[in-house]
Amino acid sequence: MGKNVAEKLIESHLVSGEMVPGEEIALKIDQTLTQDATGTMVMLELDAMGLKSAQTELSCQYVDHNLIQTDFKNPDDHLFLWSACRKFGLYFSRPGNGVSHPVHMEKLGIPGKTMIGSDSHTPAGGSLGMLAIGTGGLEVALAIAGQPFIIKMPKIMGVKLTGQLPDWVSAKDVILEMLRRHDVAGGIGKIIEYYGPGVSTLSAMDRHVITNMGAELGATTSVFPSDDETKRFMTIHGRGGDWKELKADSGCTYDEHDEIDLSKLVPLIACPSSPGNVVPVSEIAGKPIFQAMIGSSANPGMRDFAIAAMIVEGQMTKDQVSFDINPSSRQVLENITNFGYLSSLIRAGGRIHQAGCNGCIGMGQAPATNKISLRTVPRNFPGRSGTKEDQVYLCSPETATASALTGVITDPRTLKMPYPKYKHPVEIELVDELSPPPSKEEQAKQELIMGPNIKPLPKFNSLSDHIEGPVLLKMGNNISTDEILPAGTKVLPFRSNIPEISKFTFGQVDESYYDRAMEYQNEGSLIVAGSNYGQGSSREHAAISPRFLGVKAVITKGYARIHRKNLINFGILPLVFANEKDYDTIDQNDVLAIDNVKKQLANGEELEVTNKTKNHTFKVKHELSIRDMESVLKGGLINVTLEKHK
Repeated sequence: MGKNVAEKLIESHLVSGEMVPGEEIALKIDQTLTQDATGTMVMLELDAMGLKSAQTELSCQYVDHNLIQTDFKNPDDHLFLWSACRKFGLYFSRPGNGVSHPVHMEKLGIPGKTMIGSDSHTPAGGSLGMLAIGTGGLEVALAIAGQPFIIKMPKIMGVKLTGQLPDWVSAKDVILEMLRRHDVAGGIGKIIEYYGPGVSTLSAMDRHVITNMGAELGATTSVFPSDDETKRFMTIHGRGGDWKELKADSGCTYDEHDEIDLSKLVPLIACPSSPGNVVPVSEIAGKPIFQAMIGSSANPGMRDFAIAAMIVEGQMTKDQVSFDINPSSRQVLENITNFGYLSSLIRAGGRIHQAGCNGCIGMGQAPATNKISLRTVPRNFPGRSGTKEDQVYLCSPETATASALTGVITDPRTLKMPYPKYKHPVEIELVDELSPPPSKEEQAKQELIMGPNIKPLPKFNSLSDHIEGPVLLKMGNNISTDEILPAGTKVLPFRSNIPEISKFTFGQVDESYYDRAMEYQNEGSLIVAGSNYGQGSSREHAAISPRFLGVKAVITKGYARIHRKNLINFGILPLVFANEKDYDTIDQNDVLAIDNVKKQLANGEELEVTNKTKNHTFKVKHELSIRDMESVLKGGLINVTLEKHK
């Protein structure tokens, strides 16, 4: 039987395990990606492990999130990351080079390779035919140290693409259609593989848009074949020699199926406050807007800026609209300048920002209170923009730009102009954006440069045999990591200082949480939530900070993959209700207790929990592998690693 692309990628890197959905497998990792919001923890973890030099084929550290320098904290971290790259032998991408995912695609991504990254949008690498997976920073650190990546074998969902996109419809509408159909949990436990005749009509950067936002489906990753279009993209970036063909065999099968006729798609938009809340733009047209943002990792290609520039050519956006332009890389910025697109955007009222993540992660560009912001970014979780009462909609560059011209949400098909025809250039200006690793001799001489805000990783004790404490928060479904530990200009500068960043834990949900948690920091507390808990970002801080504040266990109806693994990696017991109806029996501040934790874990899948406030017992499942159990019991994966390398 023939194999699909995902199976070929996994089989060629399989270290151990069987390729059976749900079974644990170990994969050899060729490349890693880290960025500054999560990479500081990775570098601290490498230092704690005593690593001498990276063992991967290549690893790259990007500075793309925390670019605003209002005091010493961010620049100190930038210098720390530079020194860590020189000490451990990593590529370094300086501030202003651009967003990690498109830069990696331009400069380092190779079809057929595996990559894990401490950023949840790492699957964007699947646009080149890579197996690229987002995960917690500690697992990335272990991969840099030469360890295989452990994961449960996903199901593979084949999505057949037919037809060709009509005018005014683009790649963003393809992934929004997937979200309209499957919502934010529809991809959990799956790799999404796109195939069929429609694939050849999509550019490599179109594919990047789709694989990037596969993370919003909860998918493990998304992949496209490596074909002539992949070769064209790599060749124009001076890397044609790294290209190789990778396609599915004739007659291969998939565990699940879907099909999209591209020619039937219409402009779509995700309404507040979930990427899965998708409707046709025409259904909500006419609502006044006050911001339109072009760029981010989800629409990073030169084409996305060029289309916006051609739409506004000779016109001015409405004066109440902040028309924000976020170049995705230094190279894209130089080329849209050379081709004249930047001047068109500026003359139309565009506000040009430095190449980076910027407003997508809440680093500036916050919208006005309760005013609509249209963005080509991947996420619109509550408050992620930096404004607590935000109204963020996700859409294509066509929809965002058309709306900036009219001042209201506008179906771009209603503009009285022909659809601009963008042709990919045959030659672009290449910009050398990355600093290569130093020699082994230089590595040995390099010391880590650590400013006063950079603190060592907290040391966590092993799990106690008796867990008891109050439920300090009871929450609903789809709680994101932005709600657990927010990003933004106030919070992320403390990413290398766990005691300080912990003060913001659950601040989006309950501003009193930190003070209440500190009362139980030593005794311990619990969290209860609904399904898909921890969706969104891969940031470990959303696990480390609750752990620092004394959270011993979390009980939910279900988890997002990366966050569940982060909880395990830092010694928090992730439990699932055996009967979801028991969720309704628990109130906030109820005291829960679990006796004989170690024995119960060893005896099987279920544990008994006592609600001491209600005098009621119920069952929970742990679903931990032997490896996971060891990590939880010993207080985290770094404790396990250090113990094994004594």
